[in-house]
Amino acid sequence: MSLSAGSSGRPAVPTEAQIEDLVATFYARIRKDPELGPIFARVIGEDWTPHLKTMCNFWSSVMLTSGRYKGRPIPAHIKIGDIAPQHFAHWLALFSATAHELFEAPLADAFIERARRIAESFKLAFAFHAKDPSLWVPNMPPLVQS
Repeated sequence: MSLSAGSSGRPAVPTEAQIEDLVATFYARIRKDPELGPIFARVIGEDWTPHLKTMCNFWSSVMLTSGRYKGRPIPAHIKIGDIAPQHFAHWLALFSATAHELFEAPLADAFIERARRIAESFKLAFAFHAKDPSLWVPNMPPLVQS
């Protein structure tokens, strides 16, 4: 599935200001979310400014190929330790709702498509590092432990 096209037939491309709006609105909701909020709060702490800046750089790199993000998100998330498969589904649902509330369908869909790909990449990475990959990848038989 490709990025959603606007009325011109070209992929919808956000501005930096739209990326900042999405990041700020989405993470404000994350902070209040009873399922995800405590995980983020434990890792990020009280000052979310550095994380929000990192997320703006990340989404700028993802959506605009700006190259502003230089991090390694998968190792950072794997070391958190208490992330489960349902957290990704919940994260994606909140992200999707936020994108649709802020933007017209073509741009919202472009963000959501990228977010889905990112979530799938994370889930595969978590499965690779998990004791039981079948928790992360449906229909995968559990590993036999000797």
